[in-house]
Amino acid sequence: AAAAAGEAEAADAAHGSALGAEALAVCVAAEAEMAGRDAAAAARSAAVNELEGYILEARGMRSRKHGSLIDGASLEPMLDEAEDWLYSDAGEAAGCGELGAFLAALRVRVDGTMVAFREKVEAERVASEAALQASADAAAAERAANGEDEDHDQRRLKYPDRLRMVQKNKDEGTELFKGAVDVTQYRQAAARYNKALTHAAKFVDLSPDAREEVDALKLSLHLNIAMCWLKITDATNHLDQAIRSCTDALALDGENVKALYRRATALEQKKDYEAAKADLAAAAQIAPDDKAVPKLQQRVEAQIKRQLDKEKKMYGKMFG
Repeated sequence: AAAAAGEAEAADAAHGSALGAEALAVCVAAEAEMAGRDAAAAARSAAVNELEGYILEARGMRSRKHGSLIDGASLEPMLDEAEDWLYSDAGEAAGCGELGAFLAALRVRVDGTMVAFREKVEAERVASEAALQASADAAAAERAANGEDEDHDQRRLKYPDRLRMVQKNKDEGTELFKGAVDVTQYRQAAARYNKALTHAAKFVDLSPDAREEVDALKLSLHLNIAMCWLKITDATNHLDQAIRSCTDALALDGENVKALYRRATALEQKKDYEAAKADLAAAAQIAPDDKAVPKLQQRVEAQIKRQLDKEKKMYGKMFG
């Protein structure tokens, strides 16, 4: 009898083990299915964001220099139509492939409204580059005549002489920035600002007052470089570079509102809305009367709400 009872218990244990394995397999399969759905949802969300971002960028083109050359009468209805489709039932049902094809076709149509604008910008870029090259050649000749080799300058210059070189490069960067018409000039401006930072790193034996003056210059340079990177939109890492420059500025002045605002601007464009929100909250606390901060805060809050609404709608369709 005891042996029979033992055999029964063993059979029950084996049966329970089999059921446990089956349940585990079901859970693993369900988890894999959910992970697949999450990945698909994330990919579609990225495709939607790319299309939304392009529509927003295209709308802003007419506010740029020479934007009056864009055929606005054709462009605006085209963008309205694209936005209407995106938020229609057809757009909501579209997968990544369809969204990508829609964006590619929209780019072609939008480009057709900007032919005169792009020709004008290109002509101005070529003329500006020629003028800048002539100016750079003249500056190089001047430095050579003065015995200055900026790229390999390890001389222990006196404070006023080194400060002069920092300020000279900073002023040249600002001149380039103010006259910039495209990303090429913004790159050149950033290069001059970076050159000024290189010189600023070569000061030695600074007094407390001199250190304060140099740090103020470095802060200004980091902020200017961040602004340049925000405008160098053809570089895939331009937002990361802008964020890094703002972070460097904040290392010198943790309550600098410009650094917080510009970093929030870059974070918003990267769609890191929560991080942007945190920077803007800090900026608002430091400078409650600043008018630009609350405007960007409203935009970021709207994006966060819109993102949450989209996610709820998307998951509602998946599991509803």
